[in-house]
Amino acid sequence: MNQAVHPTLRGKAIVGNFFHAPAIDRLEVLFDTLITIDNAGSISGVLGPDAPGRAETEQALGEGVVRLPKHTYCIPGFVDLHVHAPQYPQLGLALDAPLEVWLNTYTFPLEAQYADEQLAESRYRVLVEDLLANGTTTALYFATQHVEASKILADLCLELGQRALVGKVAMDDPAACPDNYRDADAQAAVSGTRAVIEHIRAHPDNAEARVLPVVTPRFTPSCSDAALAGLGALAEEFGCHVQTHCSESDWAHAHPLARFGVTDAQALDGFGLLTRRTVLAHSNFLTSDDMDRLAQRGSGVAHCALSNVYFANSVFPLRKALERQVRVGLGTDISGGPSSSMFDACLTTVRSSRMLEEGVDPDLPADRRGRPNSAVDLVAAFHLATAGGGDVLDLPIGRLATGQRFDVVAIDTAVRAGGIRLFDTVEPVAIFEKIIHGATRANVASVWVDGHQVIGSTGAEQL
Repeated sequence: MNQAVHPTLRGKAIVGNFFHAPAIDRLEVLFDTLITIDNAGSISGVLGPDAPGRAETEQALGEGVVRLPKHTYCIPGFVDLHVHAPQYPQLGLALDAPLEVWLNTYTFPLEAQYADEQLAESRYRVLVEDLLANGTTTALYFATQHVEASKILADLCLELGQRALVGKVAMDDPAACPDNYRDADAQAAVSGTRAVIEHIRAHPDNAEARVLPVVTPRFTPSCSDAALAGLGALAEEFGCHVQTHCSESDWAHAHPLARFGVTDAQALDGFGLLTRRTVLAHSNFLTSDDMDRLAQRGSGVAHCALSNVYFANSVFPLRKALERQVRVGLGTDISGGPSSSMFDACLTTVRSSRMLEEGVDPDLPADRRGRPNSAVDLVAAFHLATAGGGDVLDLPIGRLATGQRFDVVAIDTAVRAGGIRLFDTVEPVAIFEKIIHGATRANVASVWVDGHQVIGSTGAEQL
């Protein structure tokens, strides 16, 4: 596969209106702001209308200044911390089954199809294109057990320009995995993971490390002790990211307790799989001690509010995790979550937190119906979907600030095919709220990753 050539803003600047949430409790509105991008794709300056040197910078850049049209507003690109790439074809299907049934009856048979490399290429291409078109500039991907198909996913992310972290799924336990869809043994699980890591790091189009490898034990029920230990050693050897599921449901939480006599988080830690670069999906049943352990290790959580509705048997105590200094970002959990939109992930995060706080059983009195102080607002959810995700991954993304990568989404609020209707709204926070609540794919006018325009039918200058 050849890397596509994308129009670029590198060495140029863009003028327009921007929103970002650099902290969980702060939305910053950057109206009529000039953002300069260096030749490596990082933001080199953020100059408001009255900033010293603003006029001189614009004059010096001349035709290198791109001016966004009226009714277009930019936000940082979304960071999706949990995507099962092969599951995209079953998005929205079979959501009435318990997790363990859903996996064995529907999901594993689907993922086994990716032994066909041509099928893998065609399906993964659609996924990456669709996520970019929805404003997801960074995705943390579970691939499948197949080494070659996992390489293909990484290759496509490089070709299409998405920032991505790609992991070959390790699953070797014959008691928990289908005979036609598992690693032959622990050694195969580890060696296959090594092969994908080495492929990504040595890729000739990946000199800027826009795509990163991830050690990916599916979850403790699918992996033998030997595989978990080998993967922990591999993560230490390469210093790369780790991703897995943790205490997602009653069933998934009970498994390590019965098998190891400790919680899922404790078990993963014992195998060397809780690191500063670890992302644990779901984690709904973390104990207070588990949260303290994650905070101590620096590990993060991919909060997947929508899929939790279907499979997790509970609402993730997001506010409690944040208060205990656990790093958290958001994920869609395609296809356990039946939406690929990070706009939806933001909204469901807010809604589920409010249900946790207020409770859902009308037969209980109000003072016993919910968990107090659990709700988060839209700004907090937006922060987690952008800067929070970047923090979990230890990557300079998600904020519009000097030194951050220019991963940005331009939202056209006026396009009739989209879902945003501003009417006479002019107050900045109200515009932001309407964007997050109403934006659809049609509203996404352009997307840049590392300063390169990866979505948009025309050059950036003609937005």
